[in-house]
Amino acid sequence: MKFKAQNKQNQFIEIITTQHLVVGIDIAQQEHVARAVNFRGIVVGIPITFSNDEEGFQNLLRWIHSLQAAHNLSSAIIGMEPTGHYWLNVSKWLSERQYEVVLVNPHLVKKNKENRDNTHLRATKRMRL
Repeated sequence: MKFKAQNKQNQFIEIITTQHLVVGIDIAQQEHVARAVNFRGIVVGIPITFSNDEEGFQNLLRWIHSLQAAHNLSSAIIGMEPTGHYWLNVSKWLSERQYEVVLVNPHLVKKNKENRDNTHLRATKRMRL
């Protein structure tokens, strides 16, 4: 039985509970940036920049633990775009520590951002002027 993309997306969304901290990592070559939201998408904490090495990953983990404690959250799910090969180290490191890591399609991330802040709409209006 084949699932449509929307069904798969809904399955991912249903995994997230009120007890989840949802962390998104913007992957780069040397330094990554992580942001966190609750299950509703409300920003919690301030973003963190961390290096692509053991020390940086430890900083990320301390940051996640501190946000979980501050907001009384017991679980975390971490999403990232598979940018080049730079995501592999942090993804493997987190998975080895039993964190759920999901890869997100860069095209869908861009579309979601456009939908949330109407950037596509504004760009279209500017082109018409």
